[in-house]
Amino acid sequence: MILDRFRLDGKVAVVTGAGRGIGAACAIALAEVGADVVLAARTQAQLLVVAEEVRRKGRRAHLVCGDLSDPDAGAALAGDAEAEFGRIDVVINNLGGGRPGPLGHSSTEALEKAFRFNVSTADALTRAAADVMLRGDGGAIVNISSVVGRVAGRGFLAYGTAKAALTHYTRLSAADLSPRVRVNAVAPGIVLTVALQKLVGEGPARERAEASTPLRRIGDPQDVAAAVLYLATDASAYLTGKVIEVDGGLHALNIDLDLPDL
Repeated sequence: MILDRFRLDGKVAVVTGAGRGIGAACAIALAEVGADVVLAARTQAQLLVVAEEVRRKGRRAHLVCGDLSDPDAGAALAGDAEAEFGRIDVVINNLGGGRPGPLGHSSTEALEKAFRFNVSTADALTRAAADVMLRGDGGAIVNISSVVGRVAGRGFLAYGTAKAALTHYTRLSAADLSPRVRVNAVAPGIVLTVALQKLVGEGPARERAEASTPLRRIGDPQDVAAAVLYLATDASAYLTGKVIEVDGGLHALNIDLDLPDL
């Protein structure tokens, strides 16, 4: 059956930034289709909540609490996952973010920090996890990029530039790791995470954000998780080096983001 290709029974997935938002939604979705999940984030209390949801799905959850921006954290996380479960089959590089600010209110240091947080962390875990995958049955890596890595939006200089780099990193690493490890990415648009809620609230700013999207709504983390699930499973077995925009049509119609002044 075609739906069998969406299963991850007996597989192990590692999800960074798994304490809330997109990362939490991805972790729970992966558990729903059969994966045991290694949950990594800085805040233990948040991880405990997500771990409980994973276990409700009948899967095992292993928590790794720490700062993944540390240069050695990626290798340590992969080693921890392998020690706990003996394998790694899926990696979701969800950790990322950055302070908004246009060129005049940003800095070179902000750009460098955005690269470390959004690109270097993904690279460190990708390298370490790929070593484990290549000793085993191969696997799939999914990077969480952003629509602002593909379209212009005022105030996203550092973050958008870093996400653009992550998008191309996805293509380059896919070429290097094929055929046994597939690497793809999802580029979310305006998705209602905690950070976005603080930015747009419930008033006119939110209405503007909704109106700027062709589908006329803000995305939900589960919208992103569904695309991640496709890329993490054999449903996408003939895809590598690709980026799926989950953005309500922003990129397809070349529409600029319309968020509050930053």
